[in-house]
Amino acid sequence: MQEVIDAVLRKLSRLCPQTPFAAGFWDGSINHYGDGDEAFKIVFRSEAAAKKILTGGSLVFGEEYVAGNIDVAGDLQAMLGMYDCWQGLNKSISLPVKVKILWNRAFSRQTLAGSKKNVRRHYDIGNDFYSLWLDPLLTYSCAYFKNGNDDLEIAQNNKYDHICRKLRLKKGESLADIGCGWGQMMFYAAKNYGAVCTGYTLSENQHDYILEKIKKEGLEGKVSVCLQDYRKAKGSFDKFVSIGMFEHVGKRYQNKFFSTVKKIIKPGGIGLLHTIGKKDARPTDPWISRYIFPGGYIPSLAQIAAGMADAGLIYYDIEDLRLHYVKTLDFWIANFEENISEIEKIMVLRSRDERRARQFTRMWRLYLNASAVSFKNAGNRLYQILFTNGANNDLPLTRDYIYSI
Repeated sequence: MQEVIDAVLRKLSRLCPQTPFAAGFWDGSINHYGDGDEAFKIVFRSEAAAKKILTGGSLVFGEEYVAGNIDVAGDLQAMLGMYDCWQGLNKSISLPVKVKILWNRAFSRQTLAGSKKNVRRHYDIGNDFYSLWLDPLLTYSCAYFKNGNDDLEIAQNNKYDHICRKLRLKKGESLADIGCGWGQMMFYAAKNYGAVCTGYTLSENQHDYILEKIKKEGLEGKVSVCLQDYRKAKGSFDKFVSIGMFEHVGKRYQNKFFSTVKKIIKPGGIGLLHTIGKKDARPTDPWISRYIFPGGYIPSLAQIAAGMADAGLIYYDIEDLRLHYVKTLDFWIANFEENISEIEKIMVLRSRDERRARQFTRMWRLYLNASAVSFKNAGNRLYQILFTNGANNDLPLTRDYIYSI
């Protein structure tokens, strides 16, 4: 088996000569690949783990890494950046793995009941966990860096202001926020633009946090939140926003999402969709889908545009903030690593199992770094798409209203 793995790694090195690396094997031996300073060393702690990843794709690699059967010393992102080359060498996925992938897709669909379960698996891990690596605003989406030296909190506020400007938000206007997270978009819009905001979330942690903050900041009547699925949203709003939630809708429910948006925005009203997108219509990575975002689906720009058009929504401005997400993830990863001991302590207290706590931190390290690589390599994009509910001819002819001070 060691000879087989070595042969595959040598082919991988020839396909990615810009990234020299080493591999350590279960017998203690180390092989070297490529010329120059090695970016990382991948360590196979057992022959079984090495054998599994040959026909297991990203799902099995992720499982073996999280379990500690495979480790990476050095630049994890450099190793993950070679993933496409690895996939090209290992196109065959074993039948048991294929069954596992299909089973997961079948039982993580974003039905009304499924969405609630899927959201809680990710967003209800605990505010104490997220507070250790997000910014103080608890914003879990791409920031907007107007200056290279912006810290994360400033950049997140930049993002909210950027969106408010794009929406041409005015005092007294009603704003619906689908997938409102911990509510910071609504708090910013209410305090800085005088908007009356209604948020929708399926996370009990987020819902309770927002209710407490509304009271603390005296924003009753200005901000409200519903523990409710977007499909049950009611009302008639001047403006609409959704930040980082569309990725959770699922491919088969995208038309339902847009028809709901159409229903709750006033004719001619303006909306903004802030969402991760990808360059093509490939399925979501099976490891991410199983362990991080069950039921999630990252759409292509063409799929988003088609869904909007079918619902009668007219998109008129699209901005790609991919490089802003790279910087956001760099901040998150640095915060995560700085606080990893505290994160493990939280997870030990929660699970009463040190092994599971270590696996949890390895899982999230892999997820955050894989996400960073996907944006750095332009596999993933971050789109802000402005649209109107039907024709609106009272729109600015230039973008000056967004960028003027």
